[in-house]
Amino acid sequence: MKHLTGCFSNVEGFSSVGKHVGIKPADKDFAVLLSDSVCTAAAVYTRNQIQGAPLQVTKEHLTNNSAQAIVVNSGVANVATGRKGVDNAVKTTELLAAELGIKADDVIVASTGVIGPQLPMDKITAGITGIKQELGSNEDFAEAICTTDTHKKEVCVTAYGFTIAGCAKGAGMIAPNMATMLSFIATDAAIDGQELSALLHDCVDASFNMMSIDMDTSTSDMVVVMANGRVQADTKQFREVLQYVCQELAKMVARDGEGATKLIISETRGAHSQSDARKVARSIVASNLVKTAVYGNDPNWGRLMMALGNSGAEQINQDTIQIWINQNLIVENGAAAPGYDAEKLTALLADNEEVTITIDLQQGSDSATAYGCDMSEDYVKINAEYTT
Repeated sequence: MKHLTGCFSNVEGFSSVGKHVGIKPADKDFAVLLSDSVCTAAAVYTRNQIQGAPLQVTKEHLTNNSAQAIVVNSGVANVATGRKGVDNAVKTTELLAAELGIKADDVIVASTGVIGPQLPMDKITAGITGIKQELGSNEDFAEAICTTDTHKKEVCVTAYGFTIAGCAKGAGMIAPNMATMLSFIATDAAIDGQELSALLHDCVDASFNMMSIDMDTSTSDMVVVMANGRVQADTKQFREVLQYVCQELAKMVARDGEGATKLIISETRGAHSQSDARKVARSIVASNLVKTAVYGNDPNWGRLMMALGNSGAEQINQDTIQIWINQNLIVENGAAAPGYDAEKLTALLADNEEVTITIDLQQGSDSATAYGCDMSEDYVKINAEYTT
């Protein structure tokens, strides 16, 4: 795979723009992605039972697995806003469709930000006016969808003759089973709509659903992919590249967790089943005790044993467990490994912004990887002051 600089501008047939329309005081807060033809499209949504108005509208628009444009605002989530919120989401798609000369049903809409307030439709209307001429003027889509993110997150790769570009936002309220975030992916590959949906669900399960920052699943999450069909693609090869893009974006989101100083990669192997492997890997990155230990550079492997024991995995034998931190064996057969040196590991953790915790259950052949981050005092501060 070859990495390309930039994002959607590398995918033939797509154009985008990100800009400030006044929803946030100064930062960019409005983004549009347009394909010059109708695409096959698919999405995966949050499992939170309280879902924002944009999700309700987008689900309806994607019942036919087709779309041509995406419109996103940041700063206001348009969640818990009643019938007016749904009407505003619909109105946004209609305004953009009229401006671009496409069908409103082919517009995907998303919002992120504070829950409760209504969208400032006067500002959104003004921002949409004339936007057709602005498309392609910048590569700021990924920046314009950010909230508490410290930087934009985007990746673009080309392989096997086709290109896939994607971006994501998310730094807090992130937990497995639609990790809390927005992610938008565009490709020039030709993939049937139903098949695209199945592939996206598989790739999300192995990437975004293997990520946790704080165990809170949001009301607004979605991952959307649009394929304009310009390049014939082998299904197996497409799945490989799509999963890579999703995993890279998931790592970027986890690394940028609110107040985070370290990325945690949790690798489980030797599991009795895929389900057990995923449960153990996710339990490690979800544990606040593990996260705070990593922040404090404390190689407290007892917390790792606790977390994997709480995972809900069906087959665990504590007498066969082996654990490594950054390839240093710390637990062997369920006890401290010979030569375990806490002082050495503390220094190792202090010198690394990426911590890989590898657990071998020695119960089978299945494996899984999860992504998370440490937890610092800043996480509390950021969220304590979120609306103030």
